[in-house]
Amino acid sequence: MIVIDKIKKCYDDTVILDNITTTIPRGGITSIIGPNGAGKSTLLSIIGRLLKADTGTINVSGLDVVTTKSDILAKQLSILRQENQFNSRLTVEELVGFGRYPYTRGRLTAQDDEKISQSLSFLNLLELRHRYLDELSGGQRQRAYVAMVLCQDTDYVLLDEPLNNLDMKHAVAMMKQLRLAADDLGKTIILVIHDINFASTYSDYILAMKKGALCYQGGPKEIMRADVLQDIFDTPVRIREIDGQLIAMYFR
Repeated sequence: MIVIDKIKKCYDDTVILDNITTTIPRGGITSIIGPNGAGKSTLLSIIGRLLKADTGTINVSGLDVVTTKSDILAKQLSILRQENQFNSRLTVEELVGFGRYPYTRGRLTAQDDEKISQSLSFLNLLELRHRYLDELSGGQRQRAYVAMVLCQDTDYVLLDEPLNNLDMKHAVAMMKQLRLAADDLGKTIILVIHDINFASTYSDYILAMKKGALCYQGGPKEIMRADVLQDIFDTPVRIREIDGQLIAMYFR
């Protein structure tokens, strides 16, 4: 599990994260929801050691993310950021191969090639494996980035807005694949997501944030309530149960 204890982050006089304390359970999918500026991506980046907290600690399976050596942590935890800077003349296969770097330091073996092929297949990218990144649509590139993170083969997978640039069909396909990664591959997936209905449908656990604070946490039944969502998003919400799923109606 991931233990987050009294995490605080400020930029100048602005509090971005205000004393966040929680435990993210091992296994399944945990979604972090909340309005823009809630601190969701900042929290995920601190868990993934892309940012340093001002105070507090985070432990992943007993490893302190600040003090643990990079090569050890990289075999336990992987992260996909919102913005990714990669050479556009990389092929999809080369990009996904970067996920093996903690194990190979760039010298791929036959076993690594098999892991790459498995990740490409998992995200339905085999036909695109020799295409360059600048030849792909935004949605195809996003799937390739997720494949790269999965290829790192860590127990914990952190994804910041994995549905970016995906249309309805591919967003559903992505969430189904992440559900499979949790259920069949045993991954613990933590993702920042804007669509609360995707969070409700595919998550085991939800963290709801607002203005740098963790306001609510629990399973979909605890979070998908009109009073909770109206408090978080400052907009009227109705909850309907459709085919056994709790769906938020907020369009009118």
